[in-house]
Amino acid sequence: MQDKLDLYTDYLLSSFGQTSATGLSRLVNGDISHDSITRLLSGNEFNSKVLWQKVKPLVRRHETTDACLIFDDVIIEKPYTDENDMICWHWEHSQSKSVKGVNMLNAFYHTQDSGMSQPLRIPIGFQIILKTVLFSIIKTKKEKRISPVTKNEMMRAMIAQSIHNQLKFKYVLADSWFGSADNMRFIQKKKKFFIFDMKTNRQVAISEQDRNAGHWTRIDEIDISDNTPVKVWLKDLEIPILLTKQVFINKNQSTGVRFLVSNDFSLSDDDFTTLYKKRWSVEEYHKSLKQNAAIGKSPTRTLKTQSNHIFASIMAYIKLEKLKFSSKLNHFAMKSKIYLAANKAAFKELALIKAQALGA
Repeated sequence: MQDKLDLYTDYLLSSFGQTSATGLSRLVNGDISHDSITRLLSGNEFNSKVLWQKVKPLVRRHETTDACLIFDDVIIEKPYTDENDMICWHWEHSQSKSVKGVNMLNAFYHTQDSGMSQPLRIPIGFQIILKTVLFSIIKTKKEKRISPVTKNEMMRAMIAQSIHNQLKFKYVLADSWFGSADNMRFIQKKKKFFIFDMKTNRQVAISEQDRNAGHWTRIDEIDISDNTPVKVWLKDLEIPILLTKQVFINKNQSTGVRFLVSNDFSLSDDDFTTLYKKRWSVEEYHKSLKQNAAIGKSPTRTLKTQSNHIFASIMAYIKLEKLKFSSKLNHFAMKSKIYLAANKAAFKELALIKAQALGA
């Protein structure tokens, strides 16, 4: 009998709508009861430690010393599910508003050894944000939730755990949300390199004399050449860092400016660009979880069942990542192929029903 978690991840990859224990049971003609799938989701503790145990053999085969560990969070929208510590309101930067759902922080590994035609891009850790602290805003008397642990604290703990697990990596990549002085200081002490995007209002000094005198200037107001890394001092950070200003053209032909910083002084501007582009792989991971692995399509309501469904979706993504090397197809092409096969089967079944109706 196929392992139930393996079967459930196959079900998530082959589904195109809501997923449920009953739906899976019906799909296999009742060979596995819906109760057994419910027990899978309610009777286990699938967490970040279990994820590492699952992916460790694959990672060990392909890890490299110059690999990147990428951090980003994602919101899985659940607008119609009852609110609890996990399914609650979170700020969605892309929409500039709060949305109801599950917020998850991911540690994502990007590596490519000499024998690989394309990189392995795989999650090695995750943390679901639980907003367990309730408080009321005095002015509005509106109740809100917060997590007792910040995402930056979670990220540092996940980096420490990755080092404890002897994961090989050189760089930590993240967007401006994680570009705090505390994070830079922590990564420096761990003898790793960071590359962070910076908010334009961050304060820097372009010389040690200015730093010592407290002469700080906004990053977007300092006079530096484009695409030419320079040594600067960031306010509240003891160590100097390397800063590069990159001007680029957006898809809508507008001009964008990005400021990247690192503690690796050997980087050229091209190095900055090449390495930071790898951060985009975590965005594709989030997109694949939503569109290919049914992460937001479970009606489960309790913290444990919803969390375990999310874990199963992560494992479904990993299955696609393994298959891309043998199939030579990306995740979305594989899902399209499954969808086409399902449509053909449905079309054939409809033709059979019509033929039977005409013959009656």
